[in-house]
Amino acid sequence: MTEGVLWAIFAGLMLGLYALPEKFTKGFKYENTWSLFFLLTMFVVPIIASLTLIQGFGEIFGNMPTDIWVKMGLTSFLWGIGVMMWSKAINHIGLSLGFSIFIGTIILVGSLLPFIEDGLPPSNVLTFILLGILVVLLGVILNGKAGLTREKDEAKIASEGAPAKGSMVTGIMIAVVGGLLATGFSYANAAGRPYLHEASVAQGNADWITAVAVMFPIFISGGIVMTAYFLWQLNAKNAWGEFKTPAFGKNLFLILIMAVFHYAASALFAYAAFKLGASGNTVGYAIFNTASVATAIVSGIVTKEWVSASPKARNLLYGGLGCMVVGIIIVAYANGLG
Repeated sequence: MTEGVLWAIFAGLMLGLYALPEKFTKGFKYENTWSLFFLLTMFVVPIIASLTLIQGFGEIFGNMPTDIWVKMGLTSFLWGIGVMMWSKAINHIGLSLGFSIFIGTIILVGSLLPFIEDGLPPSNVLTFILLGILVVLLGVILNGKAGLTREKDEAKIASEGAPAKGSMVTGIMIAVVGGLLATGFSYANAAGRPYLHEASVAQGNADWITAVAVMFPIFISGGIVMTAYFLWQLNAKNAWGEFKTPAFGKNLFLILIMAVFHYAASALFAYAAFKLGASGNTVGYAIFNTASVATAIVSGIVTKEWVSASPKARNLLYGGLGCMVVGIIIVAYANGLG
């Protein structure tokens, strides 16, 4: 169990840091940065990784039952919409709060979805899992209050001549709805992993290659909606010309780092869930996402997102983070009981 917990935490650290390089791109509009990111992370990186690492790639996916393709494809498509909304939320409310609300929603809903495929654990395990998730919910609520308090603090500065940010309420709503849709990732992993693990091992692949195999249909399906959306946005905003910036090379490098971190974090979660055993999809998902929230909050503080916030706002943020960490310890304890 310890190995699975550590892998889930490490995956969460990577996910919490993946969007940070976006702060250092130059000359790109929102549409340029995120269209290039989704192209790389949803298609280029997973295709190269899958074809390079998976032995018997064609046979594994050619023989995958239709019902698994449908389950993974549809729920991954919803996940793609959710991740797209996540990137929009970050622009409205910042990295730290965007991660907190979005991933908090994912933890609350996405951690329970695997029970549809895996069945319910023993009652004592389920009780502690639900208790831990409720503590995480308290943390999400505190983080939301921290964001609203910060908005009031920044409004005072804006009234004195500083530029105001986008609506906090709008950003929170985008993050919550996006989080609900993004829970499709959890279900897709639970639905596809049993077959893909068996098929992958039968082809002589190591256990960890299953994680790469699971990510292939999830990322390709999720990438379809993002490609369509950003092609439309690049045309609507007349943003194609922004790719000609002298900083394109630097921007491409930074966005490639984002893409690799995002993909690797998801694949490592799938491996951690496998290592955690019977309730691994639920427990691993909760640990993975809470670790990413903690990382994002710290990175947001380091990059001075909360520099204008009052002590009250920061204390609410820290309290929310503390609740999420305690909640995830309870969830990990529940997995140990199982």
